[in-house]
Amino acid sequence: MHLLQAIFLGIVQGLTEFLPVSSSAHLRIVGAFLPEVRDPGAEFTAITQIGTEAAVVVFFWRDIVRIVRSWWLSLTRRIPRDAPDAKMGWLIIIGSIPIVVLGLVFKDQIETVFRSLWLVAIMLIVFGVLLGVADAIGARRRSLKDLTLGHGVVFGLAQSLALIPGVSRSGGTITAGLLLGYERAAAARYAFLLAIPAVFGSGFYEMFKGIGKPSVFSPGETLAATGIAFVVGLGVIAFFMRWISQRSFLPFVLYRILLGFALIVLLATGVLAA
Repeated sequence: MHLLQAIFLGIVQGLTEFLPVSSSAHLRIVGAFLPEVRDPGAEFTAITQIGTEAAVVVFFWRDIVRIVRSWWLSLTRRIPRDAPDAKMGWLIIIGSIPIVVLGLVFKDQIETVFRSLWLVAIMLIVFGVLLGVADAIGARRRSLKDLTLGHGVVFGLAQSLALIPGVSRSGGTITAGLLLGYERAAAARYAFLLAIPAVFGSGFYEMFKGIGKPSVFSPGETLAATGIAFVVGLGVIAFFMRWISQRSFLPFVLYRILLGFALIVLLATGVLAA
């Protein structure tokens, strides 16, 4: 039963990680309905995100190799640091700093109070509305070539809000990008690339921290969920990048708001415990 539950949660992780709907919120909510699980925990969530982030590496492999190569050449001063791909590498590093710092500062809260389903419901609604507003008023004129140091910091701060389940790593970062005037596809692409250091860092940190400690799922079950998340996530990235090239974020906005209010009703009626 635990293995089947882990696999199911891996599917949920793969389906929701790249959509602006918050995968950590979905794991928290779905887990509450599973017998003997209730809350999969921050550790399980972080480790399964390694699987979906591996899907990002595969999907954007050529971009990543080009960025890393240019960044290294700029480090050794063989090309200018403001060369487009080299600059992207530096901005990913700078944009990753806020979530690392805030993740360490609020580590205890991330594992406890931030996982309250009341807070999850509020974040789903509030950031759903913000995404809708940003998508409606954003100029959508800037490409990734227009990224600046200041914008990189703003993207990084937006990503750090995903430490709270319900915000959504991609949703928060994309919202910031839209408000800054970036095209939908450009904001999403940078959001996915920016997440790589943070997700791998937190995932492996939680993995090594959890060695020898009791958890809801065994290492084998967590590994199975991570593998499933990789396969499902790879397909979702391809779908999502095609979708936002032609359509708005309105379906995701409506889904977040409806899910948030449904969760509030379930909590208020005692069907779920916060």
